[in-house]
Amino acid sequence: MNKGALEIPVGVSNRHVHLTQEHLEQLFGPGYELTPWKDLGQPGQYACKEVVSVVGTKGIIDNVRVLGPVRQYTQVEISRTDAIYLGLNPPVRPSGDLKGSSPITLVGPKGTLVLPEGCIVANRHVHMSPSDAQRFGLQDNDLIQVEVLGEKSLIFNNVQVRVKDNFRLEMHLDTDDANASGITTGAAARILGKQK
Repeated sequence: MNKGALEIPVGVSNRHVHLTQEHLEQLFGPGYELTPWKDLGQPGQYACKEVVSVVGTKGIIDNVRVLGPVRQYTQVEISRTDAIYLGLNPPVRPSGDLKGSSPITLVGPKGTLVLPEGCIVANRHVHMSPSDAQRFGLQDNDLIQVEVLGEKSLIFNNVQVRVKDNFRLEMHLDTDDANASGITTGAAARILGKQK
């Protein structure tokens, strides 16, 4: 296998919040619309100027960025380090898999939102288009091994492949994994193959 041909960019995903329109208005006021601030690696996704406070059982993290556009579900993604600080034990899950996830409270300038579930630690994953998947011999939801090429290079297991027409090739790690491998957004990784 020519590993050099399988090199992919890495995006580091900091703690963030996805909101439904209903919950956006509950936190920011009736009729409120998100204000795009900075484009993200995936087409159509962007960081917003809006921030909220995330409240756990033991701690509060202020200025947590809202990502746009609005979604069909509200979700809070944090690292394991954040979870310990907040006093939570969220499951490691793919985005959108919220059943039985941790309860969480969000505080915005116009209101408070208490969620019975909705907080996760996002699993490691690689976004790719169908043509990328075909090139790498992979399918949606495959689990693969990926070597992150940093100051402290690491091999990550259980990396989920996520395939969609509009996805741009990019691996997503949270800040804990990025710090462990000594990398920042823009670093490179190498797909080693399917999980053994």
